[in-house]
Amino acid sequence: MKHINILTAILTVCLALNLSAQQAPTGNDNWSQFTRYNMQRSNPNETILNVNNVGNLQLKWSTTIGDALNSSPAVVNGVVYIGAYDASTGGIYAVNADTGTVRWSYPTGTSENSSPAVDNGIVFFGAKNHKLYALNAATGTLLWSYTADSSLGYSSPTVANGAVFVESYVGTVYSLDASTGTLAWSYSGGGRSNSCNPAVTNGTVYFGAADTVYALNAKTGALQWSFATGGKIDVTPAVADGVVYIESDDHNIYALNAATGAKLWNFAICASVSSPAIAGGVLYAASTWCDALYALNAKTGAEVWEFGTPGILTSSPAVANGVVYLNGFDGNMLGLDAGTGALLWNDTHVIGGSSSPSVTHGTFYVGSYNGILYAFGLPSEQK
Repeated sequence: MKHINILTAILTVCLALNLSAQQAPTGNDNWSQFTRYNMQRSNPNETILNVNNVGNLQLKWSTTIGDALNSSPAVVNGVVYIGAYDASTGGIYAVNADTGTVRWSYPTGTSENSSPAVDNGIVFFGAKNHKLYALNAATGTLLWSYTADSSLGYSSPTVANGAVFVESYVGTVYSLDASTGTLAWSYSGGGRSNSCNPAVTNGTVYFGAADTVYALNAKTGALQWSFATGGKIDVTPAVADGVVYIESDDHNIYALNAATGAKLWNFAICASVSSPAIAGGVLYAASTWCDALYALNAKTGAEVWEFGTPGILTSSPAVANGVVYLNGFDGNMLGLDAGTGALLWNDTHVIGGSSSPSVTHGTFYVGSYNGILYAFGLPSEQK
């Protein structure tokens, strides 16, 4: 396994058969892209795992895929899709969500940090060869690829309303027809970004480039508003109830009016944080260097609780059915009570990483620096 340093991890914060007792994830149970379809990294349709049984999670299966898995998994209709950081071959893998068996893989010849997005039977992902790929989700067959500027590759695509949106390292956002790969428009934010994926909702694309948050018309790419922070923006925004939430390297979390860009509140932290997750009127953000998870009132920015983690956090939280999930750089995976911050589950099977977890239909999926994809679930008698 090749050594992956903490800086690389921070840059990547921003990538079946059924058991008779359990059906494969379908429909709204899917975790189809980094932010999920709701742009909130939360799964309101999870009903199996909860605060009372999450402490019983155990390793369901593990599958060795690549040198390292910085990508975050997408889980759709019983299949897990994830990108591999293989310097020689790289590529995307499709894995049976129930057994861990690799169904297919598509090599790109370069390392992958991009987290895939799956929509309408197509898998989209970015590669460091400056291309955005679209593959048949069932077979891995190439449908189309688009070559963007020389800095495309870190970003994870976002799919919405028949279009796929992706951001380059120099802060340019591209909108492509999801079926054909035809370019609809591009917009340059005019500054460096660590190429996190845009958030797209209600006909608007939200993204950060350099020290500025942008809102664009999703159909035309026309600028609707921009908001300048005091530092570089390296994370994916979340959007809920007419508010955009985003972190800046000026050590603040910002809440902005989604229609106008007006600042509603900001919350000061000691260091940069993750892409936020939102559920039940609470925002959850993990601090990279403060070793902490913050829970904030989404309307006011008031702190609800703070949890000190065992080590550095370079992934973003996931929320489902009253539980907040984290993957720590030091290998600690955590499940916390979303209401109180109490620790409910802690496991150290994973050898650290920046892969952000996905939680769907009673299973926690995450990649690690040792190139292994993990799935954790409840014992069969508790399902």
